[in-house]
Parts: sequence; structure tokens; C-alpha cells
Amino acid sequence: MGKNYIEPNWIKNSIFYQIFPERFFNGDFNNDPSNKVNWGGIPTKDNFFGGDLKGIIKKTVYLKKLGINAIYLNPIFKAGKNHKYDTWDYFSVDPSFGKESELIDLVNKAHSLNIRVILDGVFNHCGDGFWAFKDVLEKGKKSRYYNWFFILGDKINKNPINYQTAGGCEYLPKLNINNPETRKHIFEAISYWTKNAKIDGWRLDVPWKIDFDFWKKFRKLVKKINPEAYLVGEIWRDPEFWIFNDTFDGIMNYKLRDLIIDFCIKDSIDAEDFDYELRYLSKILGQKIYFMLNLLSSHDTPRILTLANNDIKKVVLAITFLMTYMGAPMIYYGDEIGMEGDNDPDCRRTMIWDEMLWNKKINNTYKKLINLRLKHPSLRTGKFETLLVFNRFYSYLRSESSDNIIVAINAGERQPNLEIPLSNEISTYKVWFDILSEKYFKVLNDKLMLKNITNYTSYILKPVQTSRDIK
Repeated sequence: MGKNYIEPNWIKNSIFYQIFPERFFNGDFNNDPSNKVNWGGIPTKDNFFGGDLKGIIKKTVYLKKLGINAIYLNPIFKAGKNHKYDTWDYFSVDPSFGKESELIDLVNKAHSLNIRVILDGVFNHCGDGFWAFKDVLEKGKKSRYYNWFFILGDKINKNPINYQTAGGCEYLPKLNINNPETRKHIFEAISYWTKNAKIDGWRLDVPWKIDFDFWKKFRKLVKKINPEAYLVGEIWRDPEFWIFNDTFDGIMNYKLRDLIIDFCIKDSIDAEDFDYELRYLSKILGQKIYFMLNLLSSHDTPRILTLANNDIKKVVLAITFLMTYMGAPMIYYGDEIGMEGDNDPDCRRTMIWDEMLWNKKINNTYKKLINLRLKHPSLRTGKFETLLVFNRFYSYLRSESSDNIIVAINAGERQPNLEIPLSNEISTYKVWFDILSEKYFKVLNDKLMLKNITNYTSYILKPVQTSRDIK
């Protein structure tokens, strides 16, 4: 961490909600795409449903009531596809989402509710409708923007493709970000939105495809405008290169997601393996672990309920760990009501607003655990200590000063009885209350006694301070 930068400590107290704008809520029918299909239809790579910024504004109260205090928006700049990762204009909000004034209204509304907003930055590539690329398409090597891209030959060919793309996608030409004019244009856009919209940070798309030098200068630019801006990278593998070299504050913690899924959903690792991997990841991240963006689902993955084959018990285990671990938890829109969906585009279904169709068990679990996390500093900034590892049973303590929470996850079959060893300090509490089952458990001989542990169940226990706390 560069000593001249302020860490965005608000992240430690944040609960993020990821919104795919095109699929969240249609708040303005006047800006709908001409080829819009009915809300609730089957998503494809190419169809549109009409979600927009006004829709998000109208649902900020829903987010506040849920307990959300930070929003991550997928791309909102003018583009051709429904996902908007094919930018056509870095200085314009996509017309189907609204106007620049509506983005500002959204940020202002969110801020009035103490909700932060970060945008998705796509700077490795643009779309084939980007004005500079279109100029090269028309003029070839005579275009002043020819060197903004990586082209073999005097003109652009799409069959076969003779220019560098993102992932081999012909409509996603890669930007030559090392070209001074290209970099200047991108930095001006970054500066414009960071200043004018007063956003709280950026999530950065496929950052490994761009030189570190760009990201260091990007960081310096953004932090000069907003020292507390949160910069989080889409990193699927090794995180350390991205958080200790004056680049990002945190990453999307896909490594942690893999571990949660392997332990809670797939049954492919036991508690001993889980604990080892968590310790290893924690050692790599150090104090930066509190700035990670932890997730179970995203626009790039199947939804957690689908991965679990609709096994709600297993999903609750995963939610329990997500909401009680170090780092900022992020909820992918609709996960909190039990939406399903396989890989893209199926994971990008329209949000379900009919509460009769919500999964009440999952929804109530999210509500309860969000509220718990907001109430207990131990779950946000506290220390993490493993208490018991036994086959597929895993228990840990989160502690901050006098605030103590014990979490126990049984990711396997029924256990008759287990004894969780406690330190002298917390064993002074003789009774613990499980927030999930609303049952009480006693401490005997410095051990918390759990009896008749059912399969695939979790406990979140807080100490009973006095006899009056017992219901």
C-alpha cells in the first residue's frame, strides 16, 4: 500500500449489492429499446428487457430496507449489447438506461440513504460501435485512430479477424492503452465520472490484460479526486500482485467463492481442507482481507441456488459463511430471494418483484444475517479464529473487543454431539444463543456443547450476558 493513499475504511462496514441494470427494474418505459421483450422472459445473449437507472432509483428504498449500504453497477455507458461491456461512448450513459442526470440522481439518492455506488470500468476493450473504431473501419490506416487498436494490415477485416480482441469476440476490439492519445481519452472519462457523478469507486474489468503501469496511474488519478474511492479488480486467481503494488484496494474474491462452494455446496473438500485453504488465503492477504469483495454469484457465474441443485440447506450454509467472514459481502441481485440461473445468459434473468414467488427461507436468512452483520462489529472488523475442525464440521470465532460471535457449520451428515473448545476469556459465558434456531446451548468445562446436530445446518451463537437475556 502506497503511504500517500488513504484506505477506504468504509469498505469494512459495507454490504454490497450487484445490479445488472438491464434486468433489475424498468422505471421508465419511454427509453425502452425497440426490440424489448416481456419482463420475465428467457434471457438470451441479445435480448433486452428495459431495466434502467430510474428503475434502480425507485428501488433504492428496497435496498435500504434490506440493509444494503453499497451498490456495484455493471456497465452503464453507451454500448450495443445488453451487458454494456462493449462501450461505444465513454462519456455517455446508454440511452436505454437514461441520461447522465439520472445517473447523478441515482448517486445522490443512494448517498442520501447512506448507500455508496461504484461503477464498472471496461478499459481493456471497447465495442465495434466505438466512434474511433468506426473511423478506422471506414478509413483504414489513414485514420488518425489507427494506432488506438492492434491491427494487422492496412484495414480492418472481420472474417477472418485481423485485429486484437477481448476473448476472440469480434465486436470487442482491444484498445491500445499504451498509445498516449488512447490513454488520455480513457483517463479523461475516468476523471469525468469520478468528479461529476461523485461515485465512490470503480470495479475494473479484466485488469490482467492491461499493464500495471496503467493501473498505478489510474489509481493515482482516482485517489486524487476521491481519496476514499474503492478500487476493486476482477481477479479470478492470485490476488497478491494486485493489492500490494499500488494498484487496487481489493479484488472480487473468486478464490474464496471457490472454497465456499467446494465445502458448502459440492462436498468436495472437508473441514480440514477448508480451514487450511482459508489460513493460506488469509496469510497472503494479511490486513487487506478486510477489503476483499466476497461473493457467491455474479453475472459471470451460475447462481448459488442453481449450483446447489436447489438444496436450500446447502445455500444457507454458504450464506452463513459469506455474511460472517472477513471482507465485504456482495449479494448478486435476486440471490436474496432465491433466484435461479445457470451460466450466462441464464444467470442474468430479470429480477422477480412478485413476493409470492420469493423463496422465503433464503430471503429471511439474508435479512437476518445482514441485520446481524450490521449490528456486530466483530463480524465486520473483528479477528477470525478457528475453534473446531472435525470431518465436515467447521467452527470459528469472530471477536472485536467484548463482541463475540461463534459460527458453526455442519456441511455433512448428522452429528450426535460435539464439544467446541473455548478460551478462558469467552468460556466465562455459560450460555450461548443461536440466532438461527433460537435455541440455547450451555458451556461445560470450557466447552460449548452442541447436541443433536442435524445434517447441513449452521449456528450463529452469541453469548447470553445475563439471565434476563434468556427468553
